[in-house]
Amino acid sequence: MSTTLPTATEPKLPALPDMVLPAIAQLTASLGIPREALASDEEIAYAWRDLPRELKQIPVALRGELIARMCVAVSTGLFDGAVNYVWNAAVIHLRDKVRNFGLPVVAQILQKDFEEKHLLELQDSQLLDLCLKLNLVTEDGYFFLDQCRDIRNNFSAAHPTIGKLNDREFTTFLNRCTKYALGESSSPRGVDIGAYISAVKGSRFTDGQRQVCVDRLLATHDSQRQLLVGMTHGIYCDPSTPEPARLNAFDVSNTLKDKFSSLIKSDLINRHSEYLAKGDTKRHTASQQFFEKLGILRILNESEQHAVISRGVERLWNSHLALNNFYNEPPFAERLYQLSQQGALPETIQDEYVNTVIGCYVGNGYGVSWAAEPYYEKMIRAFSPREIAIMIRLPTTNSVVGRRVKEGSSKKRFAQALGLIEAASVPSGVKADYESLVSTAKS
Repeated sequence: MSTTLPTATEPKLPALPDMVLPAIAQLTASLGIPREALASDEEIAYAWRDLPRELKQIPVALRGELIARMCVAVSTGLFDGAVNYVWNAAVIHLRDKVRNFGLPVVAQILQKDFEEKHLLELQDSQLLDLCLKLNLVTEDGYFFLDQCRDIRNNFSAAHPTIGKLNDREFTTFLNRCTKYALGESSSPRGVDIGAYISAVKGSRFTDGQRQVCVDRLLATHDSQRQLLVGMTHGIYCDPSTPEPARLNAFDVSNTLKDKFSSLIKSDLINRHSEYLAKGDTKRHTASQQFFEKLGILRILNESEQHAVISRGVERLWNSHLALNNFYNEPPFAERLYQLSQQGALPETIQDEYVNTVIGCYVGNGYGVSWAAEPYYEKMIRAFSPREIAIMIRLPTTNSVVGRRVKEGSSKKRFAQALGLIEAASVPSGVKADYESLVSTAKS
C-alpha cells in the first residue's frame, strides 16, 4: 500500500534578527573581501520571505536536520550550501521510495542483483533513472530533478563552483526539489512478479485471495500495473492454462477493469492484435472472449467487434430455427443483449442484428420464446436511429423476416415492436413509412 505522510503546514519562521545582516558585512570587512562576494541583504531577505511557502510543500516528517541546515544557510545567504542540503534531502527520500517499492522487486525488474549496497552505490543520475523506470517520479519530475542535479554539481558547495546563485535561482531549485521529490509523499510498493504469477496460476481464488491480488496491483505504480495486467491477459488466453487459473485471471481483471488506464487498454489491444498477426487462432479467440466478458469489447476495432457480434447473432438465429427453440433461445438472446450493451454496434452488422432480433421477437408460425422476449424488447428499445430505419424498412424487403412481418400473427407482433420505439427517434427519411405502419396497425 502507498504511504501517505501527514499534510504539511506552512512553518512560521522567525524574522531575521537585526544583527544577522550587519554581521555579514562586518565579517567580510574583517576578512578584507568585498561585501558583494556574498549574497546581498536584499537577496537574503527575499529568499527568507519565500522560504515558508516552499517549506509548506514538504511533509512535516521530512523536515529533518538537512532542511534545518538549509534554512540556516539561507539566513546567511549561503545559497550554495542551502542547495546542497536540500538536494541531499531529496536524494535520501528517493532512496526511501525505492526501498519501500521493494529491493527484491527492483531486482526482478532490472533482472540483476539489487540489494541495499547497490542502492547506496548508485550515483544521483542513476538513482533518477531508476526512479523514472519504477515510475516513482514522473517524466516532468525526472526532467526538472535532473536539471537540479546539474545545478547542484556546478553551483553548490559540494564541488568547486562555476558561478553563484541568486535568491530567485535558489527558490526555483528548492521549489523543484519539493514539488517532484520531497513534496511527493506517495510511495507505491512493487509487486513480486513471480509470486503474483504463481498465485494466479495456483488453485481457485477465494474472495479474500482475489482482493489481496487486486489491492497489490492498485498499490503499485502504473507501469508495473500495466505489465501485470498484460501478463494476466496472457494467462487467460494461453490454451494450456487450467480452468481455475483462467478464472483467477478473469476475476482479477474484472475487478480492476474500471481502473484500466488508456495505456493498459492500448497494451491489451496490442497483445490481442499480435495474436491475430501471428495466426494464433486459439489465443486470439480466447482474447476476444476476454474483452467480451469484461464488457470492454468497444475498445477493439470495428472488424473485431463485427466478428464477435456476428457470431452472437448467428448463434441466436440458429437456435431460433432449431428444434426446441422456445427453450433454447433465452441464453443466446441474453448473450446478444449483453454484447449490444458494450457500445454502438458497427454499421456492418446492424442489418443482420436488426433482422435477427425482430425475426425472433415476432416469432414463427408456432409462437415466440416468452423467456427470451424481455431481452428482445430491451434490444429493440435501444435501437439506434439507423437500426430503427432498418426495422421500419423490413416489410419492403424479400428476406425471411421481411416476409414474416407482413402476415398473420407475426404482423401483429411487428406492430407491437413498433410500439417499443420512441417516435422522436425515428429518422425523417422513414417517418412517413413509420406513421403508415402505425396507422395500419391501429385500424
